[in-house]
Amino acid sequence: MQKTLTLTKIFVLLFTVVGLISCNPSTEQEESSSLPRIAIAGLAIESSTFSPAVTEETAFHAKSGDDIFSYYPFMASDSANRKRAEWIPTVKGHAIPGGIVSKEAYESLMGKTLTMLKENGPYDGLFFDIHGAMSVQGVDDPEGDMIERIREVIGEEPIISTSMDLHGNVSHKLAKHSDIITCYRLAPHEDALESKKRAMDNLLERLESGEGKPAYKAYIPVPILLPGEKTSTRIEPGKSLYAKVAPAADQEGVVDAAIWIGYAWADEPRNHGVVMVTGDDKEKVGRTAEDLAESFWAVRDEFDFVAPTATLEEALDAAVKSDKVPFMISDSGDNPTAGGAGDVTWTLKEILARPEFKSADGPSLIYASIPGPELIKAAVEVGVGGEVEAPVGAAVDNRFAGPITLKGTVEAIEHGDRDAETEVVVKVGSVHVIVTNKRKPYHHESDFTNLGLNPKETDIVVVKIGYLVPELYNMRADWLLALTPGGVDQDLMRLEYNRIKRPMFPFDAGMEDPDLSVQWIPLSHE
Repeated sequence: MQKTLTLTKIFVLLFTVVGLISCNPSTEQEESSSLPRIAIAGLAIESSTFSPAVTEETAFHAKSGDDIFSYYPFMASDSANRKRAEWIPTVKGHAIPGGIVSKEAYESLMGKTLTMLKENGPYDGLFFDIHGAMSVQGVDDPEGDMIERIREVIGEEPIISTSMDLHGNVSHKLAKHSDIITCYRLAPHEDALESKKRAMDNLLERLESGEGKPAYKAYIPVPILLPGEKTSTRIEPGKSLYAKVAPAADQEGVVDAAIWIGYAWADEPRNHGVVMVTGDDKEKVGRTAEDLAESFWAVRDEFDFVAPTATLEEALDAAVKSDKVPFMISDSGDNPTAGGAGDVTWTLKEILARPEFKSADGPSLIYASIPGPELIKAAVEVGVGGEVEAPVGAAVDNRFAGPITLKGTVEAIEHGDRDAETEVVVKVGSVHVIVTNKRKPYHHESDFTNLGLNPKETDIVVVKIGYLVPELYNMRADWLLALTPGGVDQDLMRLEYNRIKRPMFPFDAGMEDPDLSVQWIPLSHE
């Protein structure tokens, strides 16, 4: 009897274990099917309509499927967010700022995005990761067009959380189809990844809690159009203005709050400042939006350049006389990270014409950079140490100066850069000119040291940039922002705007105070 009972217990235990094992797959399947299904999509670029350059599809280096996760360190395979949803990455592309995007490139990338969305639905949400300042041939509001076409595929019910650069533009169409929307709170954008994660976290929380779309979206256009170099959060008034955003967003009843400076180098009706607040407490959402908009307008006259400005001649005079090393000069008008063509030769021509730099023992100067495929080819043929003579620059933007024939010694050749493809350093007098096969911004110390250059011990470093990014900013001993010509001229008054909404500060300095009361944006399904 005792033996029978023992065997019975053993069989019961075995059946229980087998039952548990057989149940596990279905349990895991149930858990997986209970997770929200969230798509990821977006295209990002700043496009200057004042530049003659045209951006093609290859510039976006678009990724699709699981490769998209590499954009987001917080979405590693073992991360918490990765496990909180069933993710469906479609197409994500991010281009160096440049000229207007060709219609063919835009339609190709959008076609791939929409096809993947159609094939993998349905969805509970979509993480829409964009910049907000893309211009496309024949399309006035590309981001608004993108999200509208995405809605046609995924339907009105999924929650779309939009993540943007604070230099992007928010049209009514973009606001209408976005359920949650946010942007960076720092310029330079040291909080870019933090902002993208916030947009994703907001989306996940609304889906997991069952709260769904925020009930209210407050939208206030602010008629201010200023370059990022005047609105940096490193200095006042941008520093204090943007310090108000996080506390505003952290209120009970508010999901998120944001201030967009807008993009200054596109002549389009949507280009201006915007404040948006989303949330469930209508009174608090509206009041918060109006407070932020009024704060923005109140400090409009206080915005000034992040660094002392000068003509190029004044900047070079000061740098030559200075004993501070390195003395940095921003060649701001052709800044490729703001949308400049990156191949304007005007500044380099002026530098090479100065007597101080004609001999090898003159003040050392690095110029970064100028595209020159012909010189690259010639340099590769003669090798390091060889003499080269070939034209560079002005293949795209020759409005201010034509191509320059560089004649000098090849000091470095590097292949394989993601943007430049091939880089060559040519020594002309005391100037080290970095020549690239394709345009590239030089933002990191390693960009120079990889080429055998030491910017920290160079007398003068001239970079095609506006405000200095963190590594360059921390490296500088002194700095002047040169008001040079180009597709992203910092002197906006020198540009011909015909289509922006007027009146607009600072173009209409005596304009009356605008109406900064809330415009309520309908929910995406209404």
